Amino acid sequence: MKYMFFKVTVLCVSVLFNINSIMAQEVNDSIEGFQFDTIATVPNSTVKSQDNSGTCWSYAATSFVETEIMRIDGRELDLSEMYFVYYAYQAKAENYVRMHGSSNFGPGGQAHDVTKVIAEHGIVLDADYPGFIGGFDKHVHGELDNVLRGFVKSVIKNPSRKLSTAWQGAFTSILNSYLGDPEPLEEKAKQLVVETKFNADDYVEITSYKYLPYYKNVHLQLPDNWSYNDYYNIPLDEMMNLIQSALKQGYSVCWDGDVSNKGFSHAKALAILPETEVENLEGSEQSKWEEMSPTELYKNMYSFKSPVPEKQVTEDMRQAAFDNYQVTDDHLMHLTALLKDQNGTAYYVTKNSWKATSNDNGGYLNMSDAYLRMNTVAIMLHKDALPKELKKKLEIK
Repeated sequence: MKYMFFKVTVLCVSVLFNINSIMAQEVNDSIEGFQFDTIATVPNSTVKSQDNSGTCWSYAATSFVETEIMRIDGRELDLSEMYFVYYAYQAKAENYVRMHGSSNFGPGGQAHDVTKVIAEHGIVLDADYPGFIGGFDKHVHGELDNVLRGFVKSVIKNPSRKLSTAWQGAFTSILNSYLGDPEPLEEKAKQLVVETKFNADDYVEITSYKYLPYYKNVHLQLPDNWSYNDYYNIPLDEMMNLIQSALKQGYSVCWDGDVSNKGFSHAKALAILPETEVENLEGSEQSKWEEMSPTELYKNMYSFKSPVPEKQVTEDMRQAAFDNYQVTDDHLMHLTALLKDQNGTAYYVTKNSWKATSNDNGGYLNMSDAYLRMNTVAIMLHKDALPKELKKKLEIK
């Protein structure tokens, strides 16, 4: 995932809530907009910004790890996202060269890229490794990404058809020049993992697609799955039930999915999947909906007293959207709470990495159940959040 901060699809909505002060409240159908009751919430760390970098995977997974450390050890740590970016880039370069350039190389990645780095290199505090590139006080990675991509492409195009023994050291030198050398921190980084009791082997990734066998460990074909990691594939209803039950048990969820469609508006702190042809609305409101074009529908969908009907997402719909590139793995975020609106529809409080001032909700947004059903590509969570029966089917101990 490599979604940038300023690439936001704006949807005109009217939302009445503040995620930082959610309160249980009586359902009142006379109030326009959205009224939310809190079902479950997981304490999590502060919102941070990926700035102008394609590193949402690191920010989402780092937030997830910080939250897990809070759950396991009680500490609230500010971990370095760039530490994971550094070592992931090293591994990507090796893989790219070994694959003669046929694998994906770029700033994007997956949640498991962070846990793999933790298993091998540990974790460090952001204060010890901020990873800012010289000349900037925020993360601006366009030049870095282009330089690294150009370097590895030059390595595999070597006319002598024999690689030098110098290219890996040269690649590391580039990383060191831009992000800083983390090697002096490795001993401290590994000790911090021990102290926090974080075990990278305790985390699993789940997906749900019909083209893959259910209850099996499968290879999910994603461009940013450059390390060819496997995922557990389960039916859609089970995946959605798992997300809800995990949040209710105090486990947060690292989310991988699509935020490129019209129903997603980080600016308005909401993501929904409305029907374009609305049925079964009563009274004069129904004629209003029927007369609207799809564009007008999106602009006016919140002018009524309650949220609009959303699509009933099936496994076939998910599969078709995935196969047609309508749903891609373009962004990672962090699910931290479960709400319901005045109609009883579930929403998932989602921590984004576009800084706390990026919307009026402190950088969080609410994604509806229908939106998640359609647009979730994969999730990561602690294996103990899985029901015993599902663990048994997946042969997870």
